[in-house]
Amino acid sequence: MSYINIDPEVAQWVETLRSPDLNDRLVAAKALQHLGDEDAIEGLIAVLNDESPIVQEIAVIALWEMANPVAISPLLNCLDSSHTETVRNEALSALKELVSPDDLLKLLDAIQIDDENVQLNVLILLRKIHDAQALPYILPFFESESPLLREASVVTLRYLNQVVRCEPALALVKDPNEEVRRSAILTLGHLSDEAVTPILCDAIAQDADWQVRRNATQSLDLLVAKAAAPVLTQALADDHWQVRKFAARALQKVATDDAIPSLVKALSDEYSDVRREAAIALGNIGNPDVLPALQQTLDDPDKDVQIFSQRAIQKIQDHLAETSHA
Repeated sequence: MSYINIDPEVAQWVETLRSPDLNDRLVAAKALQHLGDEDAIEGLIAVLNDESPIVQEIAVIALWEMANPVAISPLLNCLDSSHTETVRNEALSALKELVSPDDLLKLLDAIQIDDENVQLNVLILLRKIHDAQALPYILPFFESESPLLREASVVTLRYLNQVVRCEPALALVKDPNEEVRRSAILTLGHLSDEAVTPILCDAIAQDADWQVRRNATQSLDLLVAKAAAPVLTQALADDHWQVRKFAARALQKVATDDAIPSLVKALSDEYSDVRREAAIALGNIGNPDVLPALQQTLDDPDKDVQIFSQRAIQKIQDHLAETSHA
């Protein structure tokens, strides 16, 4: 490295990075991080493969703080299995801030490296780029032997712009790994495929994992799927309160009078979150027959339930007043 036109102090510390003494290299790396001089970038990149993970980590952080795009490719190299988890995590955090859409090709090249840690981290980075051009590179991971890669890839799909259908993703809702199923179910809520709604309904009715069932109700809430109203109504009797809560929330957009008995019953649920969402749903349905049930919740022990029940009552009464004057 040439030290012409470089601050002498920076040049001294960059030279010290080459010392055979670990303590010297640690002090030099910290000093260069503190100085933040971009003339040190080349030297810091060189020690990303230092025999000491601590030196590597300091170099990664220093490059992160300098925020020069020239460090992107060297930092991508820090995502592989030859580096410690701590160094990989720091490099990933740095890259999350440094990468831009202009770096898509670098990421697509990196994701083809046969190293699970690189692939996992690049899948995460692609979520910032949002580019649908990445889809062909992501699809193979849906069939990976690694559940971590299957899960990461289906989450990344959620972030790609203009992807409204992706048939290979549908199969992951039956994945043997519950983490994969949970993420796949959430991703389906961001697609517009007609096959999505019945798949989500089946998950609510059949999946043994309550988080999968909860995520399915959340996805149906995003999709505003009227055809799912009967299954969402049945989900108000689910064993887990979070499933009941998000089923009631999804019903706020799609429920009809058929859901009223189950929603009225939910006003007595042991969890206040469920009672609150049920009250809102009943207000949105607007049937005056539910007014007595809502009146009884005005002395609910939870203040939020009282507030939203009162709002539901007012909404129904306002609607009645409007129709009577029409």
